[in-house]
Amino acid sequence: MFLPKYPDSPTPPPAHTHALTDPAPARRPVPQISVSTGAVVTVLVGGVVLTALLAAVAVTAISVAIAAVVLRSMLRDQRHR
Repeated sequence: MFLPKYPDSPTPPPAHTHALTDPAPARRPVPQISVSTGAVVTVLVGGVVLTALLAAVAVTAISVAIAAVVLRSMLRDQRHR
């Protein structure tokens, strides 16, 4: 009842076993990205401008801090007199 059923005329295994190699995976074509010189110049100029603005903010913050320290010391000297 639970015995497997075999075919009536079994086929013999092949005499020569041929090892199949996997074909190379298909490569998707890489999209060509063309970067114009205008885009490169725009990115470089934008980076320079942003760096200059950051430097200006840093210099302004330092100068305001120095001015605050000088004013505080001047006001402290006036209170002692």
